[in-house]
Amino acid sequence: MDLDRLGGIVTKAVTPEPRRGHPGPRVAEFRGGMLNAVGLANPGLEEVAAHDLPWLLDRVKRARVLVNVAGATVEDYVKVLERLGGIDRVTAFEINASCPNTSAGGLEFGADEASLAHLVRRCRGATTKPLVIKLSPVLPDIAHAGEVARDAGADGLSLVNTMPATLEGRLGNGFGGMSGPALLPVGVLAIRKVRARVDLPLIGVGGIRTGADAREYLHAGADLVAIGTAALADPRVPERIVRSLNGG
Repeated sequence: MDLDRLGGIVTKAVTPEPRRGHPGPRVAEFRGGMLNAVGLANPGLEEVAAHDLPWLLDRVKRARVLVNVAGATVEDYVKVLERLGGIDRVTAFEINASCPNTSAGGLEFGADEASLAHLVRRCRGATTKPLVIKLSPVLPDIAHAGEVARDAGADGLSLVNTMPATLEGRLGNGFGGMSGPALLPVGVLAIRKVRARVDLPLIGVGGIRTGADAREYLHAGADLVAIGTAALADPRVPERIVRSLNGG
């Protein structure tokens, strides 16, 4: 697949320290999609900066590269942004606001207005690159969360992250996040709600498998769409969706 046929590529989450992730099994399919409990497994900031990111940047010329950032504390996010923000060809950072905030008793950053605003403000102060805040679909008022992120300095929003879910005995961690087709109408609704109140670029993500699915997000007000789970099942899905959107 020609990666430059895509508008951009979002990396998996980067944290300051290497993370082994949750015990297996980490993924489980069901009729509506997939459960995952990967646990933000990644080689850590220094390995990503020295090897993974240069490898990716060496293989794309036109496609934009966005780095997803995660952490247990605000300082974790700041460390990643300060380390990677000087790399010219990194276009933007996607801030995973669904991570548990250990300083707030494990409540995810996006679930609390003050925590979300503080996270975005600190990230804004750590880099001049655009910040895209990724929000959870289970927030009680996702449009308000979008407003909070905007007012704190966000340049865009990514909607939505996975939904908390489980099936008995299917995941080593006991529970995880649901993605895939069942998430499509949830994500489209989130885009519609946020678009009505927030005038920022929106990335629609969740359950996209076809060009028709992508158009659901675009018609609801998304500016861009992202494909995750479908590309795990078939890595050529994103390229086919690009052709579909271009009338091919």
